[in-house]
Amino acid sequence: MRIATATYQGSPRIAVHEQGERWAVSPAAGDLGAHLSAGSLPEPGRDWPRVEAEALTFLAPLPRPPRNVMCLGLNYADHARESQQTKGSELALPEAPVVFTKAATSVAGPYADVVLDPAVTEQLDWEVELGVVIGRGGRHISAAQAYEHVLGYTVINDLSARDLQFRHKQFFLGKSVDGTCPMGPWITTADAVADPHDLALSCRVNGTVKQQSRTAEMVFSIPQIIETLSRVMTLVPGDIIATGTPAGVGFARTPPEYLSTGDTVACEIESLGTLENRIVAPQP
Repeated sequence: MRIATATYQGSPRIAVHEQGERWAVSPAAGDLGAHLSAGSLPEPGRDWPRVEAEALTFLAPLPRPPRNVMCLGLNYADHARESQQTKGSELALPEAPVVFTKAATSVAGPYADVVLDPAVTEQLDWEVELGVVIGRGGRHISAAQAYEHVLGYTVINDLSARDLQFRHKQFFLGKSVDGTCPMGPWITTADAVADPHDLALSCRVNGTVKQQSRTAEMVFSIPQIIETLSRVMTLVPGDIIATGTPAGVGFARTPPEYLSTGDTVACEIESLGTLENRIVAPQP
């Protein structure tokens, strides 16, 4: 099943995919996060309008996540190697998951414009990632039980301001610029994904492939990540985990490449959908 948040007739609604291009839309403004907090999924009733996808403007599935997006760094071996080579560091895979967060205000829609403000960053980089959405919270979740807590999966572009990231010697500011976490177009529920570790993922800039890999290349698996996070904190419904990116990011290229105003970035994951975001200048 695919579940989305979309604007319909001027207000955000919950949208549930039925077949083809047809979606069932909640009759009143809806909040998917409220359903998750209550431990339920929306069930379309007879009073839900049935509309074609073109009648909807898709937003991030959880436009207001309950807290920061949790992210994995260096979780693909080839990306770990390219990052370490670029920085002149010793080549080694991380021995434990590298975890950082993106501010909740960075979340943006799957087709939203991304503002590139040169007063903030001049080195905006792309990163296609598989997003995991928690449906049932908990603490001390074992790897064996991890999938019982997963609602589903989505596509994330972990856009990164590299100049901020490297200047401040940590990830948070460079990862948290408003609007730099495009997400969606929907959540595909876990029962519809046979194996989240066997999906092709790619990123294209202006139609040119920059990243291409498979989720099988993750260093730490989804169950390992959930076990690690929940050992420290209580996971809550609606938590979003970005599981890392493969090789091909801009800062590790020779010479480095960064996004510019007018560029279009498309991030795609097999069977989950495609994000397509245009880079724009700030409004005067």
